[in-house]
Amino acid sequence: MTLAQAIRCVRCKKTFSPQSIIFECDACKGPLDVVYDYAKIRRNIITDDFKRAYVSHWKYWPFYPVADLQSIVTLHEGGTPLIPSNSVRGYLFKNEGVNPTGSFKDRGTTVEVTKAKELGVTQVACASTGNMGASVAAYCARARIKSTIFLPTFASKIKRQQISAFDSQIVPVRGTYEDAVAKTKKLREQKHVYLMGDYAYRGEGEKSVGFEIIDQLNWNIPDYVVMPVGNATLFSAVYKALYELHEVSLIKRIPRLVGVEAKGCNPLVVAYHEGATDIEPVKHPRTIASAINCGNPVDAVKALYALRHSHGIMCDVTDKEMLAAKKELTKEGLWVEPSAAASYAGAKKLGLSGDVVCVLTGHGLKDPTM
Repeated sequence: MTLAQAIRCVRCKKTFSPQSIIFECDACKGPLDVVYDYAKIRRNIITDDFKRAYVSHWKYWPFYPVADLQSIVTLHEGGTPLIPSNSVRGYLFKNEGVNPTGSFKDRGTTVEVTKAKELGVTQVACASTGNMGASVAAYCARARIKSTIFLPTFASKIKRQQISAFDSQIVPVRGTYEDAVAKTKKLREQKHVYLMGDYAYRGEGEKSVGFEIIDQLNWNIPDYVVMPVGNATLFSAVYKALYELHEVSLIKRIPRLVGVEAKGCNPLVVAYHEGATDIEPVKHPRTIASAINCGNPVDAVKALYALRHSHGIMCDVTDKEMLAAKKELTKEGLWVEPSAAASYAGAKKLGLSGDVVCVLTGHGLKDPTM
C-alpha cells in the first residue's frame, strides 16, 4: 500500500505514475518530487498511537513511496540519538554517524533500494563522493542487487575500502563529482541500469531526519535545524518532512532551516545572497570536506525553495572552521567527519541561539582528517 499519488517535476509540473522508472523530467530535465494524499494520511494514519510509537525510520512509512511493506530492505537505519550539548545552551546534535554504514545516507538508501526491488531491478549504478556509495553497496548486497559505484579519486581511502567490502564494482573517476554523475548517466544510456543517487526516492527516505527531530522533541519545534549542504538533497528533504508534518496537522509552524556549504564550494550561498531561484555551478570546487564537495547540487532548485519558505539561511565555512568545529565536538564525545562538522561550525559562525539542532551527517571513521 502506498499513499504516493504521483511523481511531479519541480520545474514544469509534468506528472508521472509513482511506479515510473524515471530520474529526471523527460520534458525539461528538471528534478522530480513525490506527491502524496495528505488528507488520507491525516484521516487514517495520524493517531495518538502513531505519535507514541517508537522512533525509527520506518515508523513514517505513510510518507514514503513504497507499496509493499513486507519487502522492505533494511539494516535498521534511523532512530539516531538527539544529544544535548554539554557546552552550548539549547544546542542539540542529531548523530547520524550511528547509522549502519556510518552516515545519514542509509535513510535514503533503504527507500531507494526497497523501491528498486519492488520494480524488479537487478543492477544499479551510483555516482558518489563516498558515503552514498558505501550505503548503496551495503543495501544492494542485502537485496542481492549488483551495484557499480562511480567514485571520484578525491574520495577518502576508507570510503573506497568500505564500498569494496560489499563486492560493489568501483569505477574511479578523475575529476569532480559532476563528472562521476555524467558517467553513470552514460552507462544508463548504454546498458539501461537503474540509477541511484540524489533522485526523488532518495530524498523521500532522507525526510526521516526531519520527522525524527520533531518526534524526539515530543512534537515541539526547534528554532533552527542546521545541516551541511552538498547536493542539497538532505536539506530539501528535511524541509519537505516539516512541510508534510504541517500538512497533516502534527506541527503548527516550520522551523528556520540553515544550510552550510564549504567556502570553496558554495553555489547555494551565492544564489541565496542574490535572491536567485537557481544556481551558477562552481566548476572547480575545492574543500577537504569531500562529502559536500559538489559544485552543481542536484537539488539546488528544491533547496532554494526550502530556504525561501522556511525563512532560512545559507552560509559557508572554511576548511579551518570545519576542522575546529570537529575538534570541539570531540569534547562532547562526538567524532565526526569534516563535512558533518560544518553544521556546528555554521551555527557558531552565525551566532545562532535558542533551540538549535545541528545534524552531524557522518562518523569520524569515514574521514579522520584532523
